[in-house]
Amino acid sequence: MNKILFNYLLSGYFRSIVKVTLIFYCFGLILNLFEEIEFFKNLNVSVFLPISLTALYIPSLMIKLLPFIIFISSLWFLLNLRNSKDLLTLKVYGYSNFKIFFILAFTSFVFGWIILFALNPVTSAMVKFYEQKKSEYSKDIDHLVSINKNGLWIKENTLEGHRFVSADETRNFILKNVTILNLDNEFNLIDKIYSKTANISNNKWELENVIINKFDNGILQETKKTNFSVISKYDYKKINSLFKNFDTMSFLDLILNYKELQNQGYNKAYLDQNLNSMLSLPFFLFIMTALASILTMNTLKKSNNFKFILVGLISCVIIYYFKDLSLALGQTNRVSLSLSAWIPVVAIGLFSSIGILQINEK
Repeated sequence: MNKILFNYLLSGYFRSIVKVTLIFYCFGLILNLFEEIEFFKNLNVSVFLPISLTALYIPSLMIKLLPFIIFISSLWFLLNLRNSKDLLTLKVYGYSNFKIFFILAFTSFVFGWIILFALNPVTSAMVKFYEQKKSEYSKDIDHLVSINKNGLWIKENTLEGHRFVSADETRNFILKNVTILNLDNEFNLIDKIYSKTANISNNKWELENVIINKFDNGILQETKKTNFSVISKYDYKKINSLFKNFDTMSFLDLILNYKELQNQGYNKAYLDQNLNSMLSLPFFLFIMTALASILTMNTLKKSNNFKFILVGLISCVIIYYFKDLSLALGQTNRVSLSLSAWIPVVAIGLFSSIGILQINEK
């Protein structure tokens, strides 16, 4: 009988998660679809393109909203359980309020790890494809920056035509082993510049130990210079800002390629923040389930569900802005970026622990 009741709890909880996720998904789909339609309104594309891009993006958004999805799912399931005779049956067979809470919270915790290791790599790949596809129609296609396992790659338009830049490694505002190709509008090579290092702290790049290969009347001429300057639309600050969004990078990518990503020039503080944000997800789900349990199980009296729903929605808004505040503290160096990912989890966890100890056992 205990096994049947245990399966009943899990199946009912998962059904609530599925229902709430579908509601969130539909709202996200509608809102993002309008944004995609606005983006493509002046372009001659199929109506299915905005729809397909929206479908690619929304699963990643659902993971970001997962703590709130779990909170509302837990609230929904526990309210239905509390207002039915099923709760009495569970109590007769030894399922106390605390035991019910722990089963649901631990399930949320395990679910969080499954999301990180199984679903997150899939959604990250979907977002990567989404961004690549959308960039094909971007008005800023003339200027592109990419960081991959081969280093930094930049394409930009110049007065003479086009410029392609590659660098094996970036260390703060220093590029190493830099190759610059300048081409005319017909994509004919004007010159090739190689430099051991380039300082990109501002738009005037300072190159050192430079070799310039240039065609002059069909003859290749090589010139060596100790120092050389190149004017670019990009500097360290602009390039670094492009890689604060890690949606295209999965949890496994961050763990397995952490050192390599640093060598490629990704900001260590933002790598740590994103890694800790992902690591905190299972614990956040556990805490949000605890919070829902406190709201619904600390009283024996049946109350109007509307009151609990209203309190739940207000709680979601408060937690959302609290998370934003915590991230803002990290980005303004009031606390470390890594710590800013854990502040909401720890704070809500401490608050919830008090309520969990007071869960009514009658």
